[in-house]
Amino acid sequence: MSSTPSTPFLPDNRDAFAAWRERKLDNYPKTIGDLIVEINDPRTLSQAEHDKLLALCQKSNMAIWAGLSGHDADKEIIRNLGLSFGLSHLDHNMCADNDAITSLTVQSDTLHQGYIPYSNRPIAWHTDGYYNAPDQQIHALLLHCVQPAEEGGENDLLDHEIVFTRIMEENPDYIRALMHPQAMTIPANTTNDKELRPARSGPVFAIHLDGHLHMRYTDRSRSIEWLDDPLLREAVAFLKSVLKTPSPWHFHGRLEAGQGLICNNVLHTRTGFTDGERSRLLYRARYYDRIHYCSGPG
Repeated sequence: MSSTPSTPFLPDNRDAFAAWRERKLDNYPKTIGDLIVEINDPRTLSQAEHDKLLALCQKSNMAIWAGLSGHDADKEIIRNLGLSFGLSHLDHNMCADNDAITSLTVQSDTLHQGYIPYSNRPIAWHTDGYYNAPDQQIHALLLHCVQPAEEGGENDLLDHEIVFTRIMEENPDYIRALMHPQAMTIPANTTNDKELRPARSGPVFAIHLDGHLHMRYTDRSRSIEWLDDPLLREAVAFLKSVLKTPSPWHFHGRLEAGQGLICNNVLHTRTGFTDGERSRLLYRARYYDRIHYCSGPG
């Protein structure tokens, strides 16, 4: 955790938080349409397209691109977009493809069976990689839609900094509880008596070494252990109420073919879906990096 005294993300720094909050909420996007940037070719961003996407990410930690071309299954689209925003350290998670870019589609083979992202079932609020090791946290996420579902498959999106703000305004002690290093534990992933991943504990909110706020969360009710602390229970209950109560900062929509999401691993959901003749396919790239705000389109 950063020890920078001026950070707005420590509960004791009320003045820094108040000033940061005012800047954060000023001219914040009001609809999901405000997050969309039309781009001519996602393989080659213009400087103006890059700058618009970057400005949205600086304000709301997320942006959506709508490509006028690029409606195909070329993985280089998502890889090159990541590189243009300084994202290069991909997470080679267990179910990812060999190139570390994951094909999100219904898969029933032994490797993917039992994991909800590879089914058509809904997925509750979460940030990606909440079960990762502390030194392999996911700080940025890209999605690229190749083929949407015939019905369903929508996403809700919510900026984790907005959630932090709502909780801080309610009770700064809730933030202290959610920052406890043992606040949330994901039990070990074990199959046939073989441990695929050890249990992982960590905070919900943490301040990264460069000063940015990171959130690690899942709204699952099973296979999760919370620290036995009355204040933390209150904090988690309030956090859940923030997620589930509609607000001007909740965005709902569906990525269509050629569209994609770039974000600093904001909170998101997915509704259940039904495939048609073609199966729903999205590419997902998870990064240990955070979006680099000085990078160019090249």
